Amino acid sequence: MATIVILLVFAFFLIAIMTGGYNKQWLERFRSHWLWDWITTVDHKKIGILYLLGGGFFFIIGGLEAMLIRIQLFFPNNDFMVGREFNELLTMHGTTMIFFVAMPLLFALMNVAVPLQIGARDVAFPFLNSLGFWLFLAGGILMNLGWFFGNAPDAGWTNYVPIAANEYSAGPGIEYYVLGLQISGIGTLIGGLNFLVTIINMRAPGMSFLRMPLFTWTAFVASALILFAFPALTAGLFLVMFERIFGAAFFDVALGGNPVIWQHLFWIFGHPEVYIVILPAFGIMSDVISTFSKKRLFGYNSMVFAVLLIGFLGFMVWAHHMFTVGLGPVPNSIFAIATMAIAVPTGIKVFNWLFTMWGGKIEFTTAMLWAVGFIPTFVLGGVTGVMLASPAADFQFHDSYFVVAHFHYVLIGGTVFGLFSGAYYWWPKMFGHKLNETLGKWHFWLFFIGFHLTFFIQHFIGLFGMPRRHFTYQATDGLTLLNQISTVGAFMMAIGTIVLAINIYISAKKAIPAGNDPWDARTLEWAISSPPPEYNFAQLPRVRAMDAFWHEKMAGNKTMEPAGPLEPIHMPSSTHLPFFMTLGFFISGLGWVFRSLEVGVLGLVMVALVMFTHSFNHDHGYYIPLKDIKSNDPKKGAKA
Repeated sequence: MATIVILLVFAFFLIAIMTGGYNKQWLERFRSHWLWDWITTVDHKKIGILYLLGGGFFFIIGGLEAMLIRIQLFFPNNDFMVGREFNELLTMHGTTMIFFVAMPLLFALMNVAVPLQIGARDVAFPFLNSLGFWLFLAGGILMNLGWFFGNAPDAGWTNYVPIAANEYSAGPGIEYYVLGLQISGIGTLIGGLNFLVTIINMRAPGMSFLRMPLFTWTAFVASALILFAFPALTAGLFLVMFERIFGAAFFDVALGGNPVIWQHLFWIFGHPEVYIVILPAFGIMSDVISTFSKKRLFGYNSMVFAVLLIGFLGFMVWAHHMFTVGLGPVPNSIFAIATMAIAVPTGIKVFNWLFTMWGGKIEFTTAMLWAVGFIPTFVLGGVTGVMLASPAADFQFHDSYFVVAHFHYVLIGGTVFGLFSGAYYWWPKMFGHKLNETLGKWHFWLFFIGFHLTFFIQHFIGLFGMPRRHFTYQATDGLTLLNQISTVGAFMMAIGTIVLAINIYISAKKAIPAGNDPWDARTLEWAISSPPPEYNFAQLPRVRAMDAFWHEKMAGNKTMEPAGPLEPIHMPSSTHLPFFMTLGFFISGLGWVFRSLEVGVLGLVMVALVMFTHSFNHDHGYYIPLKDIKSNDPKKGAKA
């Protein structure tokens, strides 16, 4: 306890230094270091790269956890990882992949592409953008500390009560889950709010809603879902926290509680979360397929309508996760019909992607391979989803490996395939060079074949009766060969991921400049240099059609028509305050994990002090002078 208090005092002292209380020579040297630049940046492009690094780090952790699960299931009656260890692996793998891989990697691509696609110079709230990243990272680190201090969460990624109660899950594991998700959830919530305001208020002149690229549209709807879904999760996590730490009885039936409350709160968040992570992948596929088919996206207006309808219906189907709870035939029927209805707008999108490719001059780059592989894979996941939408069938499939296969087809075959496609597509925009196409195709085929080997076979493992979340099975069950095929497929996916890492290293080492528009693309982000300057657009572009950059190229223009004269550009200043505010949340989270009221409160006091400091911050940014600005028009160059 004394050590933690000393650390808090030191942290407050450090804040005083960083806010200008001292001006030591060593401090100036640190402030000029490249690490300080990344810690304090509010540039949306750099924050996108930080999200990419953070999400990639947790992707490795989540992947290793998945490999350990598959190794345990390679042989019947294996004792490699059993009991609580297996439960911890299972819980951490699911939670990591959903909250600390899919979400941040999508935020990475949204940060990089969305402001550029709408012709903005930055996001609406750069400070909140930085704060959102650091909160995500702090939440992920806090949750993974459970591996080293105490025990990791072990109640499944859904954290169902009463399994998550003190009686059945002793130790601090569930506290790591609750506090880690609360901290990262705040970051996600303010990130969603930030993108909503950015897309509504910061579009370039002429960029109407029905001229926005599909990726921007899907980011917009996903951000709206975040805004309405995450408060339900936060409320549920607070109830679990108060029950475990302060002895409340929200879920204890003997004291008048009801464990089904948690299920409702979790799935009111949990099912929109599926669309939060899949809708941006739909947008990536739409932009990639249109670009590499050399055609305008077929049925653009119907695609926008489908995105909005999916977002709306996504909030009306949460109880299809609860068909076996005993809600009764009427609620089950209503939620079954609503679930099946989502197949209609999803089908619209699939057919529009196919019609976009039909008759196009298709170029099978690595990004396009991921997009094409996405379509049949996601359709298969959707078909099994419709099967699960029937309550009578769900009673048979429930809690079997059939369900595991279904949601992996949606979340890997949908979200992860989309992330890989977007990474290959926007890599030149982020770093100025392409990823190697040959290695990219090796990555695709190894991962694609390995994925289907891993999860297609799991449909049959489930149909043959193997429950999910079980750490063993009997040799007489006839499941050994199927589980071994699934594990071999998982190793193929791991090898494919290693090929991606090699590709990143080799491509960065060669760093052959890709140019501004290496794909002959259609949207605004490709109208400026790669990587873009700090200010993005020297002059905000005037948008005259959908696929704005393609329209200008077809009109014979090499760049966008500026919407105004070249003027000094106002930019936000870098700030260290989001980092230190997050440090306060992290310390408070540690305090609550170890049931220390004093440290929990002191961490929140630190957060309040940083917010107080920020409220009196008179730094209103700075202006980039004309001599440092390169005009959008290559003929004019820089102006003095």
